[in-house]
Amino acid sequence: MIPTIPYLQGLFAHFNAQFFGGELPDVPILLSHAKSYVARCEYKRRRLLFGREQRYGFCIRFSTRLDLPEPEVEDTLIHEMIHLWIMYKRIPDTSTHGRVFRQWMNDINTRYGRHIRISHKLTKEDSALLTDAQPRKPRIVALVSMKDGRRGIKVLPRVERRLKEYRKGVLSSGKVAEVRFFLSDHPFFGRYPSSAALRVYFPPEADIDAALAGAWDLC
Repeated sequence: MIPTIPYLQGLFAHFNAQFFGGELPDVPILLSHAKSYVARCEYKRRRLLFGREQRYGFCIRFSTRLDLPEPEVEDTLIHEMIHLWIMYKRIPDTSTHGRVFRQWMNDINTRYGRHIRISHKLTKEDSALLTDAQPRKPRIVALVSMKDGRRGIKVLPRVERRLKEYRKGVLSSGKVAEVRFFLSDHPFFGRYPSSAALRVYFPPEADIDAALAGAWDLC
């Protein structure tokens, strides 16, 4: 999903109450088109008399270049809210992701079942998910139907052995009901990495149907 400002503001208010006792200030949430980060907490500072420092202008900036699963968007926002808490409260820490940050992160992950990570810099796989990426040639797309009713996709190498291994691997999980293969040159699939990894992406199903319209059904 590509988050919007109202959506992120709603999450911020919810997580502020749930994790931070409502003590975080309401800060602007801004969108960017950056390639170098997923999100970051920013602030300004100025020197005062007697070596003191004032921190002001706090904001959280989110890149819209990545189409991430909703849980990752939520965990990324919580990550930045931990940074905001430490900065706003002026809590000394051993490094950017030091002892205090890790303690907050681990506590939230343990108590609430979140999956916040230390780093959410763009990996090679994330870069392949950039929303303006385009496929260079038709791609093999696996349409994966889950037993719980969901449908997902995976872009795969154009190697018959890899397709067979992927089908066998995901079906063996016990969670997958069916795997079908399509050949498509739709730009939508340029967002996803081509690999044989046993992974399934779950974009909105309407987007899947629209992108697969006119694709060649390889069964």
